[in-house]
Amino acid sequence: MTSPARIRLWGMVRKESLQILRDPSSISIAFVLPVVLLFLFGYGVSLDARHIPLGIVIEQPDTATQSLAGAFERSEFFILSKFNAIQPAQRAMDEHKIDAIIWLKNDFSTRILAGNESPMGVLINGVDSNQANITRGYIQGTWLAWLNLYAASHGQALPLPVILQQRVWFNPALSSRLFLVPGLIAIIMTLIGSLLTAMVVAREWERGTMEALMVTPLHKAEILAGKLIPYFVLGMGGMLFSVALAVWQFDVPLRGSFWLLLLSSALFMLVALAIGLLISIVAKNQFVAGQVAIIVTFLPAFILSGFLFDIHSMPGWVQAITHIVPARYFVAILKTLFLAGDVWPVVLTNMGALLIMLLLFTTLVWRKFHKRLE
Repeated sequence: MTSPARIRLWGMVRKESLQILRDPSSISIAFVLPVVLLFLFGYGVSLDARHIPLGIVIEQPDTATQSLAGAFERSEFFILSKFNAIQPAQRAMDEHKIDAIIWLKNDFSTRILAGNESPMGVLINGVDSNQANITRGYIQGTWLAWLNLYAASHGQALPLPVILQQRVWFNPALSSRLFLVPGLIAIIMTLIGSLLTAMVVAREWERGTMEALMVTPLHKAEILAGKLIPYFVLGMGGMLFSVALAVWQFDVPLRGSFWLLLLSSALFMLVALAIGLLISIVAKNQFVAGQVAIIVTFLPAFILSGFLFDIHSMPGWVQAITHIVPARYFVAILKTLFLAGDVWPVVLTNMGALLIMLLLFTTLVWRKFHKRLE
């Protein structure tokens, strides 16, 4: 690049940087919003089920029933309420005081190891299907663990055809925080990249400064680069700040390469900036550009990226739509680098998809932006 071109580009970058510094909302979105979202999702939002209100009905108290009740009472997953009949327990469930009932009938102790039909009944509130499935899994796990100990204490082998020995990789504690926080970085970068950049050209049209910009000796590439570079630096700063919070505040492990994380983040940020700039060029109105950016980038990133909802559990046609959401690929990279490490097939495949999107949106921006009044 020749010296005059560098001077023109530096002047454009300086102009946009001053615009960012004069606009407190830009700094807030880049550095205050990540703190709010990370603390909200890190501490306030949890997909884990803890302290589930559980009722246990003991019709005939004895050593076995008290031992089983103690197993549920000691579990971190349950808050136990005891009943001596099923009717008050059912009323408590109807009134949403408990979410599940363990029903130990009169002949519980005689049927535990008899090998006949189940010696106890389980009733679960199924209004929230996800919570019901989690509750059922916790009850089954606590019951089987207690049953093994009870059989061993009586010198009997538990007649199970299969003994399950599970191994949980990458997130042994099954903590939703380790799942949510890495994906949230993609949401934050989408907001910084797309929402802020969606305003830059539209702002020029609204304020009437685009005409002055058109008559300058700036080339089209210099205008575009000058508008994108400050927001790229701002977005990468927000990303580094978010990663620092994730690792040091929320104890999310970064098992992969930091430099690979930085490279993939830069690639995703460029894609988000290109999308935002394309919206800004087409809309020519800040309000419209902001609304379009939220609908086109933020909402799909939040819902269809795998940040909160598993993509493979979605209907087939929705899964097909997720392939045009850039955040889908970046969320996969983030969760891999944070929780699993440098799994190259996953990282390179998703970076390749982001590179294709970058080329596509950059081409569209170049074709749509003209240095002339229309």
